[in-house]
Amino acid sequence: MKSKLSKVFLGALLLGAYSINAQQNQGSTTTSVYNYHDAFAPGFYTKNASETRSASGQPGPKYWQNRADYNLTAVLNEAKNEISGSALITYTNNSPDKLGFVWMQLDQNLFKKDSRGNAIIPVKGSRNGAKGQDLDGGFTIKSVTIVSSSNGKSIEKEAKFTITDTRMQVDLPEELKANGASVKFKIDFTFISPVYGSDRMGVLDTKNGKVFTVAQWYPRMCVYDDVKGWNTLPYLGAGEFYLEYGDFDVAITAPANHIVVCSGELQNPAEVYTAEQQKRWEQAKQSDKTVMIRSAEEIGNTASRPAGKTALTWKFKIKNSRDASWASSAAFIIDAAKINLPSGKKSLAISAYPVESNGNDAWGRSTEYTKSSIENYSKRWFEYPYPAATNVAGNVGGMEYPGIVFCNWSDKNDNLWGVTDHEFGHIWFPMIVGSNERLFAWMDEGFNTFINSLSSQDFNKGEYKQGPKNMHRMSEVLTDPEMEPVFTAPDGLKEAHLGILGYEKPGSGLTMLREQVLGKERFDKAFRTYVARWAFKHPTPDDFFRTMENVSGEDLNWFWRSWFINNWKLDQAITKVKYVKNDPKSGAVISIENLQKMPMPVTVEVKTKSGSVTRTVLPVEIWERNTSWTFKYNSTEELDSITLDPDHALPDMNSDNNVWTNAKNGVEKTILYDAYLGDYSSKQVPFKIHITQEDDDLMVHAEGQGTAPFADKGNGKFALDAEGVSIQFNDQKTGFKLSMGSQNFDFTKG
Repeated sequence: MKSKLSKVFLGALLLGAYSINAQQNQGSTTTSVYNYHDAFAPGFYTKNASETRSASGQPGPKYWQNRADYNLTAVLNEAKNEISGSALITYTNNSPDKLGFVWMQLDQNLFKKDSRGNAIIPVKGSRNGAKGQDLDGGFTIKSVTIVSSSNGKSIEKEAKFTITDTRMQVDLPEELKANGASVKFKIDFTFISPVYGSDRMGVLDTKNGKVFTVAQWYPRMCVYDDVKGWNTLPYLGAGEFYLEYGDFDVAITAPANHIVVCSGELQNPAEVYTAEQQKRWEQAKQSDKTVMIRSAEEIGNTASRPAGKTALTWKFKIKNSRDASWASSAAFIIDAAKINLPSGKKSLAISAYPVESNGNDAWGRSTEYTKSSIENYSKRWFEYPYPAATNVAGNVGGMEYPGIVFCNWSDKNDNLWGVTDHEFGHIWFPMIVGSNERLFAWMDEGFNTFINSLSSQDFNKGEYKQGPKNMHRMSEVLTDPEMEPVFTAPDGLKEAHLGILGYEKPGSGLTMLREQVLGKERFDKAFRTYVARWAFKHPTPDDFFRTMENVSGEDLNWFWRSWFINNWKLDQAITKVKYVKNDPKSGAVISIENLQKMPMPVTVEVKTKSGSVTRTVLPVEIWERNTSWTFKYNSTEELDSITLDPDHALPDMNSDNNVWTNAKNGVEKTILYDAYLGDYSSKQVPFKIHITQEDDDLMVHAEGQGTAPFADKGNGKFALDAEGVSIQFNDQKTGFKLSMGSQNFDFTKG
């Protein structure tokens, strides 16, 4: 009999405890939509490690990537805006697969009237395409040959090729063998440059001549990788590029009155600059201050260009690069200064701009900005790998290429600093860390936006430093339910959303991860490790996520899910404040709740009546199995106010419920059950019952079993209604009667 009753009662307590826990997890209100199972569920990674990609986020022991080396020539016809050229490409197949064909990117074909990208450009409000220019655009491919040699002679054979929109497939006469075999292609081409080229290239008219900013100007190899094989998504305008690494030799023939700048290092300054300009060029290589190489006064002066020729060929080299771009103009002012790198190596900061952009409030400081940006990122993250860094003023809003960027000719002061710093930040993402921009814009634009925020704090003692962002205000935009998730290909985003989802949201996410989750030291170590591991390689999002987790030692699945994979909102709220036993000197009990789907650590700022202010940080793990959380704050006086996220560092959608004030909200009184507390025993059952108090709840605990809260029914009666169990204390509170249905048991204190 006793044994049976014991099991029934203990079972009731266990069920009661389970029921109450479930109620607590639902939160103190019915408005919470938070589900900790969704946020902290295991199984975030759906792919296991492979020989090419480690589970820790680093390249695997058999990681491979193919290579493309380019020997490029171009001739600029200024009158026609026409560029004619040839590309000799050596393609090396390091994959374990034989290749019967290769794919190339013909990005200029975006500007063909019948291109897919042209077809999906809206009538107004787009930065893509040629902005309505009546243009006979796109590549004219004159020939494609496969180059081999026999007895020391070069042999060219026509290759079969098929062009589909912005892609060209070239069939190989025999399969290209795996693990290091190579093939050479020679492609002759021409195209007319658009005046406005999808905000990535173009032609700017100035009073001293046209400024050509030239990009996507030659057939480029598509990437064949271990993730997808051939990456052949068409170029539609929004999604940027995914390219193989290699060495580039570039020769550009332009009118003799032009100056040409290009990715890499100029190989023949003696052939293209005057003797005086060569002296200035060498001086700039040794100077931390900007040196004028061709001044505004020299523009239009024939003595400022080598005499006796109508055209000059400029030769450049850049190694271990994924691309090469260039600019040409008779209108260029040229200045330069030395870049100091952490290893002791030097590079050269160069600026090229028309007189319309001149001035110390404008492009006269471009080289200073360029130098500072490159030096800063080299020190913080990874050393700049190229011999020069050139900033060009054109009609592009801002666009990046290895060793050269195009910024807008009209930018000044903080705008010019911002765009210069941003575009050169792209040297690290995606020029050094070669992610797939066509699929994952956030892995270059977002990461770059993040590092820009740190660089701007550092430049010239904070000249253009911006204050911390108010993430509460930004939450409405960053977590707009109409927005796609960050983890969306740029071609799948509404064009108006790209700035938020490609740049601002991922950039803000990394700032939160650094400052609110991991801390600066752990974050910086993990982020630097990611850059070093994947320098000149092709990481995926998983490689980034895994590296950050493995190096920092934190499981961040909940963060990736909330901010990158999904578009979850955050709303942390204060729900209740009490004093322990109603005595401010004994401390306070504070209850908070997570009302939306995103979990984050909680920063709690408490101000007391005397003006003392302290902060407490609660880890994100409080939300791992709870919707609400109650904690004790060890105060010794009355509280004046409590604020969650006082710095507005988190994207909390409702600032109002983050703040509690004594004057407005008041302190709730705690019901004291001291007279009922203690240990009770019965001659009828073989176990003791311990009664304690937690917050406002009378807690009943049977020896060796769970604890359940009993509701106060008044007049000394408490009940676990769901299980049909009640206890009625006597008037002296020295004992109680426990009732279960028709059965009653008497317990006495002691």
